[in-house]
Amino acid sequence: MSPVPFSGEPGAGRAQPSWSTGSWLPPRRHDRSGRRFTAGLAAGATALVTLAVLAVAVLTSGTSPATGAGSLPWPAGGQTSVVVEGLGAHGDLGTRGERTPVPIASVTKVMTAYVVLRDRPLRAGEDGPLVTVDRTAANESGSGVESSVPVREGMRLSERQLLELLLIPSGNNTARLLARWNAGPQEAFVTKMNRAARDLGMRHTTYTGASGIEPTTTSTSADQLRLASWEVFRTIVAMPSASVPGVPGTIRNTNTLLGTASVTGLKTGSSTPAGGALMWAATASDKDGRDRLILGVVLHQRAGTDPRQGLRAALATSHALIEGVRRWLSTTSPGTR
Repeated sequence: MSPVPFSGEPGAGRAQPSWSTGSWLPPRRHDRSGRRFTAGLAAGATALVTLAVLAVAVLTSGTSPATGAGSLPWPAGGQTSVVVEGLGAHGDLGTRGERTPVPIASVTKVMTAYVVLRDRPLRAGEDGPLVTVDRTAANESGSGVESSVPVREGMRLSERQLLELLLIPSGNNTARLLARWNAGPQEAFVTKMNRAARDLGMRHTTYTGASGIEPTTTSTSADQLRLASWEVFRTIVAMPSASVPGVPGTIRNTNTLLGTASVTGLKTGSSTPAGGALMWAATASDKDGRDRLILGVVLHQRAGTDPRQGLRAALATSHALIEGVRRWLSTTSPGTR
């Protein structure tokens, strides 16, 4: 089924039957039993906060963007922030476009995952505690106005499986289920989200729900870039697909850039108020041959249009910008390490 406008994620409304995705996709991260998991989940809550703050501290350090960044193919509209990790001020490519908070749609789910994993960290190989799917989440599976994943009341899914359903096909019903499991009423979870944002220095961010369907959830590309640096989150969203027992078919990642231009994530978002949004990660080599991680956030692409158009615009502009940064990095002195 294709969701209607304001859904949150075109093409993410249901798990789709398995189909060949082509040889360019990265290797599967786990088998159909859903038991393998990446070692990145060993970080504890303190380490998560430290990483997210320190990795992009350059964005608030007051330094000027890297020389040559202005010639990159920045999106013509919306707002965009980019950083190359490991280069200090030299890797701060800055922010272009709007500087005011805008709706971020399903990019909101990054903070939802952050709060859940901060409170219930998963170590390497762990699935985490089992969560019972409640009637609300099951009833929301058939929603025709937002992206959701088909789950049944009484199903028992692990924390890791729910995070996959949250982040890969972008299930709004999964976001709210995780919020209720973590904090009871969604309002209590939202309080945690906003407190976490303040702790991370996201001064221009306001969360009003766990899924991002609310247009009142707003942020800036610079604020969201703080979450893009979170390594634990990146290990989940790098999966192009996954299979969760009890959920029909294979769930597909809404980020179609995965596997192109060394893109490894991160999270899409789209709605009529938000337009298209993409938090992304990619790798590239600098002039000295050292591998570098490039992180970026593109928001508010073709806002006010059909969510599909907005998401296509966000993916296209992000792809062009990633390729531009990769070319810039390949001819640029590493500078500060």
